[in-house]
This record gives sequence, C-alpha cells and structure tokens, in this order.
Amino acid sequence: QVQLVESGGGLVQAGGSLRLSCAASGRTFSTYAMGWFRQSPGKEREFVAAVWWSSSSQRYADSVKGRFTISRDAGKNTVYLQMSSLEPEDTAVYYCAATRMRTAWATTKDEYDYWGQGTQVTVSS
Repeated sequence: QVQLVESGGGLVQAGGSLRLSCAASGRTFSTYAMGWFRQSPGKEREFVAAVWWSSSSQRYADSVKGRFTISRDAGKNTVYLQMSSLEPEDTAVYYCAATRMRTAWATTKDEYDYWGQGTQVTVSS
C-alpha cells in the first residue's frame, strides 16, 4: 500500500501563487508516476499534471500549461505542484495520486491506484 498526504492548499487572490506538496509513504518503490487532479463542485475530477519518478518527465493539462509546474524529490518521496497566475477557475479540491502502471500517459483517473484525501485551493477574484 501507498499513503499520500497533500498539504499547502489555502485561499489566495487571483494572480497569486501556491505550492502544493504530496508526501508519499509505504511501498513507494512500486509506483511509476505521480499525478495531480482537481475537482470542483458539480464537476468531474480532472487531470492537472503528472511526473514520472525515474525520468522526471512531465505532462500537463492544457488549462494549466505555462502556469503550473510539477516536480518530484525522489529522496523525500514528495511531489510538488507549483501554481502561479492563479485564476478563480482554478478553485477546487486538489488530489495527489500514484500509479503502478507503466503508462506513458497518466492523464486519466483509471490509471491511478492510490489517492490522497485532497487539499482545498480557493482563488478569489
């Protein structure tokens, strides 16, 4: 099993920045990539970004490209999501996820095996 704990959410004004962290514990060596998803009330959980442990390759949703950066610290088993130029539309609960699948995409919920409990991000206009 892998446990994921997110932190760093909060309230920020539009145009501001936040950094989310996701600390992984347990059988982290079994995971292949990590991702961030978000979910707003009444909407489906959507992909935000993914990073691969071994190569640090990254993938982003079009809506956050150029504003968000995902990174990982393998030594700390931690993944980060640096969010800049935040918009009210970014308001959501942000979830960290881990996959054991050797996937080149890691952009869909079904590809992930483990999930954190989420952290709220609210962007005021």
